[in-house]
Amino acid sequence: MYIPKHFSQDDIPALQALMDANSFAILITQHDGSPFASHLPFLLEKERGTYGTLVAHVARANPQWRDFSDGQEALVIFQGPHTYVSPSWYDAVLSVPTWNYAAVHAYGKPRILEDVAECRAMLKTLIEKHEMQYEKPWSIEQLTDEYVRGMMRGTVAFEIEITRLEGKFKLSQNRPVGDRARVVEQLEQQGDELSMGVSTLMREHSLHGQS
Repeated sequence: MYIPKHFSQDDIPALQALMDANSFAILITQHDGSPFASHLPFLLEKERGTYGTLVAHVARANPQWRDFSDGQEALVIFQGPHTYVSPSWYDAVLSVPTWNYAAVHAYGKPRILEDVAECRAMLKTLIEKHEMQYEKPWSIEQLTDEYVRGMMRGTVAFEIEITRLEGKFKLSQNRPVGDRARVVEQLEQQGDELSMGVSTLMREHSLHGQS
């Protein structure tokens, strides 16, 4: 990923926080000599390895998992909040529009998980993560073991120990502090989810930096 110095983010907890909050990501590998992508929900186990370990599953009918055994490196792209930034928010008249965003690229070699109990535990954790927001969370325990085993036969679980992380937080760090403050103000006035997400990241990572 092209990362100008202004926008480089190498703080592991910050990168992991973005990955955890935006866990529906894109898995990219090479399949038959061409790029192949799957959109998947990932679990991040932060303490496993230097940068953490990603766990997910694909449909068995998806041919991508057949490439995991050849030892090739995979890329998982996590996209954080992003939004348009108008040049009318800057002091300088000679300015152009841009886009503020945050993204993390995680690299590693996928390993297929064969243990049935391990795969079921992964699915249980994934479900619980997304069900916890509801008043009455649904649980995989409501299903029979036979049904769960049958559904699991149609999937392939895998993990990726992250060996390399790239982070790009493009949050107006190349602009004067006054411009950054006005961008935050304008984004918060817009009030939509993406604008608020970017303004929050700007307050955390760029608003009070050097101009």
